[in-house]
Amino acid sequence: MDKIDSVITSLNHSITINERKNIIITGVKKIDNFDENEFFMETSMGNLTLKGEELEIIKLDTYQGNVSIKGKVDSITYTEGDNKEKESGFFSKLFK
Repeated sequence: MDKIDSVITSLNHSITINERKNIIITGVKKIDNFDENEFFMETSMGNLTLKGEELEIIKLDTYQGNVSIKGKVDSITYTEGDNKEKESGFFSKLFK
């Protein structure tokens, strides 16, 4: 278990976007939630929200923390700590 923990904590984070259609994200610790319009994930550099249209996972490598996504990318937002943007999502709007 110590080897897995050391791999997760030493993940380098980068984002590569090709023609706003294909995105490769490294340093992903966990994907919290996703659908065709939004991805919420925890990276080694903070929480990341990816918004767009027709988004889908092409490749997922949970051991190395790499994710490939295709679809139209509209925005990428980082948040620090437990202040996840997904808290202002569907359920918070439903229970206002």
